[in-house]
Amino acid sequence: MAEAGDGTVLVRYFAAAEEAAGRPEERIRLAEPTLGALRAELLARYGAPMELVLRSGSFLVDAVVSRDPARRVAGTVDVLPPFAGG
Repeated sequence: MAEAGDGTVLVRYFAAAEEAAGRPEERIRLAEPTLGALRAELLARYGAPMELVLRSGSFLVDAVVSRDPARRVAGTVDVLPPFAGG
């Protein structure tokens, strides 16, 4: 099991993001715990389907929506596809 502070985050996928990943969640260990590193890892793992989601989707980090690649991540990160409506 991953230990706190080891660069492992729980990534939860919703709607189209879950379809792209083929699972509702997974633990990913990052050498650099940032959104940029997570985004790169997701693209490497899931390719074009995830690229479509991330192009206009967002991440929820500590209950705050973020697209900042320098944002530090720990704990849980939600991958949110774009949602219709306002």
